[in-house]
Amino acid sequence: MTKTTINVDGMACEHCVNAITKAVGALTGVSDVKVDLEAKTVTVDHELSEASVEKIKEEIEDQGYDVI
Repeated sequence: MTKTTINVDGMACEHCVNAITKAVGALTGVSDVKVDLEAKTVTVDHELSEASVEKIKEEIEDQGYDVI
């Protein structure tokens, strides 16, 4: 299990938290997603072989947020 923290811009409210948590959490190999609005980070526990960092970043961007 790998823990990855990604800096994300554009998150401002609970809707943002829910959208990212639901989308990233639905990826195969992801076991936990924590969104920190204040720090502008998304921390993901995942299996690298199933959910690559690139795949997670793409999912966040698909939700309309900017990975920085």
